[in-house]
Amino acid sequence: MALNWVEIDLAALRHNFQQAKDRVSKDTALLAVVKSDAYGHGMVPVARELAAMGARFFGVSKFWEAMALREAGITQPILVLVGIEPADAEEAVRQGIRPALYRLDHAEMLNDAARRMQTKAKVHVKVDTGMGRLGVPPGSLESFLEGLWRLPHVEVEGVFSHFATADERDKSYSALQMERFSQALDLFRRKRIPLTYAHMANSAGTLDLPGAHHQLVRPGIMLYGSPPSSDLHHPADLKPVMSLKARVVQVKSVPQGHPIGYGRTFTTPHAMRIATVPVGYDDGLPRLLSNKGSVLIRGRRAPIVGRVSMNMITVDVSAVPDAHEDDEVVVLGSQGTERITADEIASLCGTISYEIYCSMGKNPQRVFLNASTGLAS
Repeated sequence: MALNWVEIDLAALRHNFQQAKDRVSKDTALLAVVKSDAYGHGMVPVARELAAMGARFFGVSKFWEAMALREAGITQPILVLVGIEPADAEEAVRQGIRPALYRLDHAEMLNDAARRMQTKAKVHVKVDTGMGRLGVPPGSLESFLEGLWRLPHVEVEGVFSHFATADERDKSYSALQMERFSQALDLFRRKRIPLTYAHMANSAGTLDLPGAHHQLVRPGIMLYGSPPSSDLHHPADLKPVMSLKARVVQVKSVPQGHPIGYGRTFTTPHAMRIATVPVGYDDGLPRLLSNKGSVLIRGRRAPIVGRVSMNMITVDVSAVPDAHEDDEVVVLGSQGTERITADEIASLCGTISYEIYCSMGKNPQRVFLNASTGLAS
């Protein structure tokens, strides 16, 4: 029996995908973002479920992720959001993998690879409308497109950008980015470069900015059950997909004045019952939860006391008198009517739900529930 494990509820994933689908018109397709192992949820099982649900595209950050999807039988187009390296150009063309394109030298290597294979390399040009990371600056876009025009084996299938503040209540900067993107699309039209897909909307844009939907939207965090922020004007009904669970390995009575854990950061103020749970920061539980987080045991909250260590935590079960060894412990997820969310944990640690999922999802003991495809593993 595993000491701790992650559960992935694929029925909740399907529900969240439908929430995204319901927010767009029939003319707008969905690119499901499954980068970073689907935010820790398992890239291949997640992609299989979403492919069956009608995802048109998948988005990853690295070329090897795209290849892993291909090897798992995912046939939909895959966009590599960070682009690809020269060594991967030929295989990308062969596999129909679309790189984000923002460098002409990368375009030239793709053109050479596609020419040798007597085909075309499909790409999505990325425009930096104000995020300040990857992308062609608007002032350089015209000369960039002129350079592309000289490469007959490169086909611009799409153009895209990325919001910097779509998850904030104030949408003024997002509106500025949308205007810059509109100007970029006008330039494509003037240059008579046909486009199949324009896309800009992440999860927050999908929910709050219908004017940015275009032909494709790119939901990410909302698929996994967390809102992009608490400041959305139009939140969705999302269901958490990931749970982290463990079992109590020991319960003991500790007298008043007894130190608990490394550094003696907690001393019992009175006699207490302490449960030891085999989960720690090696399992993605942030050390910042020391002396302020909680877990669920028998449907009740039990506070973490002492430091979160690499493989164990200690929790106060004095208010859970029937707690005993081998009880299930929920670190992330629900038990009875109580729930601990990734957003709650993130708030206590001064981070975001994305980081919590990615950290906890690295657990090798991962169980997929409610698969519809029969191919969850």
